[in-house]
Amino acid sequence: MKKYLIILFLSVFLVSFFGIWQIVSKGYDRQNKLILAIKKIVPSHFARKVRDTIFYIPNLKERNRILNLQVKKFEQGLDGELFNKKSIESKKGKNFNLKEFFLPFPRLDLRLGWAATENSKRAHYLEVIDDKVLVISGLGQTIYFEKKNISQNKLDQKEIPNNIDNYIKLKNKKLIGIRDIFFDEDQLFISIIHKDEKGFTINVLKAKYNLDKLNFQPFFITNEYWENYNVFSGGRLEKFNKNKILFSIGFAKNYEAPQKTSSFLGKIISIDKLSKKFEIVSIGHRNPQGLYFSQANNAIINTEHGPYGGDEININFLNDKSKEKNFGWPISSTGKPYPGEKHIFEKKKWLTKTHEQNGFIGPIKSFTPAIGISEILLRKENKENKMYASSLRAGSIYIFDLDNDLKKIVDEDRVFFKEQRIRDLEYDSELDVFFILFEYTPSVGVLKRIN
Repeated sequence: MKKYLIILFLSVFLVSFFGIWQIVSKGYDRQNKLILAIKKIVPSHFARKVRDTIFYIPNLKERNRILNLQVKKFEQGLDGELFNKKSIESKKGKNFNLKEFFLPFPRLDLRLGWAATENSKRAHYLEVIDDKVLVISGLGQTIYFEKKNISQNKLDQKEIPNNIDNYIKLKNKKLIGIRDIFFDEDQLFISIIHKDEKGFTINVLKAKYNLDKLNFQPFFITNEYWENYNVFSGGRLEKFNKNKILFSIGFAKNYEAPQKTSSFLGKIISIDKLSKKFEIVSIGHRNPQGLYFSQANNAIINTEHGPYGGDEININFLNDKSKEKNFGWPISSTGKPYPGEKHIFEKKKWLTKTHEQNGFIGPIKSFTPAIGISEILLRKENKENKMYASSLRAGSIYIFDLDNDLKKIVDEDRVFFKEQRIRDLEYDSELDVFFILFEYTPSVGVLKRIN
């Protein structure tokens, strides 16, 4: 009897131990509904404390795994070596092949904290340009490789010199980080956050695209500043119609600004490439992290980081003139205020009604807990609308089937990449692959559908 009680005790202990580890670990597995439900209840700060104390050993093992990858990367040099090749199955049984190649950039260091300024310089972005893939680091280093090289074991990366460091020094500024890279016609655009005597600001620079040297010059200067560093800055760039580009700007923890047309904060704007005149396309945004324009549907799709939960996918149907293009922040959200900002929302009586109750445009999809949603793409596949959304916290690519009018999600799938954060996502129709920017390594992933 005593023997059975000991076995029972050990079994309960092990199940409890690993169960709690799943709850408090940084991983987010939406496929496990029980764990997800419990995560909604457990405060994130408490989970982090438990993870870093009671689960010190498994947490340390995971850190060592990532560091070992870095050692391997260092030993191999900066040649874009293939270090991982495997098959992945989606939640609904779709099969993919994945290749991962090292990037010569510093990795994200979560020990610094997700809002650390150093980590701001470790967010990297990519762009597919004709037969090449261009990657820019958070520090502004630019490299490229030939698309065809993904069939080999090396990408043969080459660096493109640029003037970003000189630009920052000449303007007497401090670089905080690059926020996106975008190519249109023969021009290369980047969004950049820097600090000077006035505070923090976000602007857009451009350079004529070439592989010899990129000479970036000011393209669009917001002249809007905020006092303290934070990650709520947006910064995505996307092609628009009639010789214009789209630019998303976060609210930078200025709670009043997203509802004021006198401010760029919390907005998506369009900028004429020739005249540099701008128009506000939509207001009421918190932190737009993904941006896509569908010319066929005349619609702008954006992803948005919510507060305590409430990540969103929003669609702005430009042909619909009946609604003000207001997406609600900070008055409405499907998430809740963080503990440190509850007093702000209680005083204003914000987040007490839905988007629709306040006359705002609600999201087509929201995520609670937050998945750290990032880039978004829309594709036509076999006459069906397929929307792909990447995520940081959930380490996944979500695949949504939409109806013909983009008004409703009719099906959902998910490709899960264990222990990864996906910062950027691009699709190449020529090779029929997705290029993925993984943040922990960092690395370029090449995802190929098998069926």
